[in-house]
Amino acid sequence: MAKPIVAIVGRPNVGKSTLFNRLVGARKAIVEDIPGVTRDRLYDSTDWVGREFVIIDTGGIRFDEGDIFAREIKLQAQVAIEESDVIMLVLDAQEGITPEDEQVANLLRRSKKPVVLAANKVENFDRQLEYFEFYNLGLGDPIPVSAMHGRNIDELLDAVVAKIPPADEYQEDAEVTKIAIVGRPNVGKSSLVNALLGEERVIVSDTPGTTRDAIDTPFEYQGNRYILIDTAGIRKKSRITEATERYSVIRALKSVERADVVLIMLDASEGVIEQDQRIAGYVHEQGKASVIIVNKWDLIEKDGRTMNKFDKDIREELKFLAYCPILYVSALTRKRIFKILELVDFVFDQHNRRIQTSELNQVINEAMLLNPLPGGGGKKIRIYYTAQVQTAPPAFVFFANYPEKIHFSYLRYLDNSLRKNFGFEGTPIKLIVRKREKTE
Repeated sequence: MAKPIVAIVGRPNVGKSTLFNRLVGARKAIVEDIPGVTRDRLYDSTDWVGREFVIIDTGGIRFDEGDIFAREIKLQAQVAIEESDVIMLVLDAQEGITPEDEQVANLLRRSKKPVVLAANKVENFDRQLEYFEFYNLGLGDPIPVSAMHGRNIDELLDAVVAKIPPADEYQEDAEVTKIAIVGRPNVGKSSLVNALLGEERVIVSDTPGTTRDAIDTPFEYQGNRYILIDTAGIRKKSRITEATERYSVIRALKSVERADVVLIMLDASEGVIEQDQRIAGYVHEQGKASVIIVNKWDLIEKDGRTMNKFDKDIREELKFLAYCPILYVSALTRKRIFKILELVDFVFDQHNRRIQTSELNQVINEAMLLNPLPGGGGKKIRIYYTAQVQTAPPAFVFFANYPEKIHFSYLRYLDNSLRKNFGFEGTPIKLIVRKREKTE
């Protein structure tokens, strides 16, 4: 199920980042010990009273059109506003309403999105005069908080969850494979969509109401049903598409959350750059099945070693996606275009694969015989039993006597053993170690 998105916006120095850290700082998650996943921390996931949602932290909005940096920050905030379900406007209760606050409020009114007012830096919660004037913005009741000290955050989160769309709006048709196409601007996402839908062998569905976003395109191919979630659907919002490369990760958030399979598009003429790593890192962290699509292959001068060199470079720059197949295509000439759907079906099956418990434990036991667990401080470390606890992505729990002493490098070895025996191509897998006392 997709997660709603909440964007934190406001002018500079009102405490947006402090509030962001407060909201996501206590989140408990399984963190994979894999190097190389670097990106700007503009977003994170959290939950409140059973509702999970993504929070986007934006830079302070300034309206000085002569300042290039101010224009970029404003643009980033506009992208976040466009993609969000709820907007949290942060205000400084110690300064009161400023002209910039009023300009931000005008921007939010035009968006017609639900808004929650967070009156930050309140010192005395019994004195409504500290934040009463924010009613004049006409955006609803201001909620007094202190992000620095964590005060009244529960009331703020209650207000956010109350404005998030009902969970049933995020339910999708389970029999349709949802494909998100992500990548930085100008790598050819829209061209790929048009190539896939323009081929005669593809039947474009006219069934209404299959998804909640108008940019989604249902279609069929060889009897299978798909929905293309075009993250470059932003192309329809031309007023905010220029100079947004740095913030294109934000645009991919909803699409990645909702997708079953993600196509990570690269530009063959440019190779892997930092923004590609950010986007790919987010896809990996969300545990999505994925395929790396190298577009514009027709522009590359080739010899017998060209593809091997590209493979090596991509694997080096995207080490954390070692499990992903790579496909070289040309959306312009449609070369290998429909090989994409074959790979989508394949990695989707791998993503949802479940291994019989007996077979699983046999493989793990054989792996431990070939490469025994090292001792830890004179103690014999043992894994007694392994169980698969979920699919999409596959997750495995190892029950051990000293889980804290099992090094991540050994877990990586077990990861490789699982992949060698069961495949799991195109999907991350999660390995979790829990304590279990040995019973004789």
